[in-house]
Amino acid sequence: MTLEEYKQKYNEEDPVGWDAISDHLEELYGEQQPEHFGNAIPYSLGGENPLDGLSVYKSDKQTDHFHITTFGFSDLYYNEEGVNNDYSGYGFEMTMRLKKQGDENIHWAMNLMNNLAKYVFNSGKWFEEFHFIPANGPIRLDYDTDLVAIAFVKDPELGTLETPNGRIDFLQMVGITQKEYDTLLANPMTTETEKLIEQLRQDNPLLITDLDRK
Repeated sequence: MTLEEYKQKYNEEDPVGWDAISDHLEELYGEQQPEHFGNAIPYSLGGENPLDGLSVYKSDKQTDHFHITTFGFSDLYYNEEGVNNDYSGYGFEMTMRLKKQGDENIHWAMNLMNNLAKYVFNSGKWFEEFHFIPANGPIRLDYDTDLVAIAFVKDPELGTLETPNGRIDFLQMVGITQKEYDTLLANPMTTETEKLIEQLRQDNPLLITDLDRK
């Protein structure tokens, strides 16, 4: 799409990127209405969280789980400067799939996503597939879990999306144990993370994070 075509199709009030992500999710979840969490005060106006919001869908594929998707790492709104860019914004949005654990508390995961967003926005560094990062403790503090770090993999259902503002990779956060993290830390090569993900995928194709996994 040329800049002129972009101007003809959209105007400055259009949430161009947001609509593209929402339409992509609608293709997967149909008429399901997600639970959406936004910010009372936008980040640009001094709000605490860089993300514009997070949507939570319920899925019964493989096992009952929540599927969380961020809005804000990519360009969500009209952006003439992004028309000819390969990637939209940082080039990704985060997702996470959480097995239902009984209390259905997912706020800790959204807080984790917002903390990672602060790291990205403050440092200017971004994540790519097969990157990994420690949580500096259990990924959920009020739960007895062995998962202490996060590995990133392309979301098996959302994959990659071409938007009018550029490409977005949906990077799914996968909880990993201390032993798994130590293995990656000792061999910080993309191939090692890829090997781990493939091992996890054998019994868990959607790479759903299960806090009770040992």
